[in-house]
Amino acid sequence: MMQQVLSIARTSVALVFLVYASWSDYRTREVSNKVWIAFAPIAFVLTFTGLSIYEPENLAFYGLSFAITATIAVLLFYSGGFGGADSKALMCLALALPFYPAGLTTTIMPEISPISKIFFPFSVFSNAVLLAAAAALYMLARNLVWQHITQERLFGTHYAGASLVTKVLVMMTGYKMPLEKIKEKWHIYPIEDLEENSDGTIVRKLAVFPKDETRTAIIERLETAAKTNKIHSHIWATPGLPMLIFITAGLIIGLVFGDVIWLVIRIVLG
Repeated sequence: MMQQVLSIARTSVALVFLVYASWSDYRTREVSNKVWIAFAPIAFVLTFTGLSIYEPENLAFYGLSFAITATIAVLLFYSGGFGGADSKALMCLALALPFYPAGLTTTIMPEISPISKIFFPFSVFSNAVLLAAAAALYMLARNLVWQHITQERLFGTHYAGASLVTKVLVMMTGYKMPLEKIKEKWHIYPIEDLEENSDGTIVRKLAVFPKDETRTAIIERLETAAKTNKIHSHIWATPGLPMLIFITAGLIIGLVFGDVIWLVIRIVLG
């Protein structure tokens, strides 16, 4: 009974902190380090206590699971695939739930995937990546539907300098919307900018990874150009959903359904 109580406590702590961090990241695009400073020790104490008393043979695997997760999180951070909050969230998750909390929830699958049993954070991460990929496919479909309905070209000759790869990435991370709406909604980021040559011609550039600190300046440049009819008022922009939201959703899916990839493999193989 006490082991199950500790399992519920660890899972609840992880969910509470990650949901709050996701909300904070979405609202302000920032997560205070106080969240991780509080999350990490609580997660460690609960997990270490439970393993020490009931499963001492798994303490070594606990350290290994955290070490692997931390390595992946740091590599993703320095490669630009993760933000600082995303990396810290994954590491804190490894402290709280290194293995799937067996007996806590009932999954659809009759058995938990082998990876979840020994390396649950990876299952959460793979679920998060699949959700992010699904969001990207939604963006792509939305843009193709918009082009079909409006009969307008998505890029035309205005972005002649952009590569095909850049254009595809832009279509999978954003969509065209009126500049006025971008200006009103602070969480919407323009993913295009412009430069004006000495002869007055406009050069438009696509930016797959927008920088928050330049948002106001970019909008002002685009607004000035739109008012003088140098560019159309529909601009490429992205809602910029933080990866932390996908990680949190990946955890919830992992707890209820398990490892999605494993679920698909089991269904395909029968």
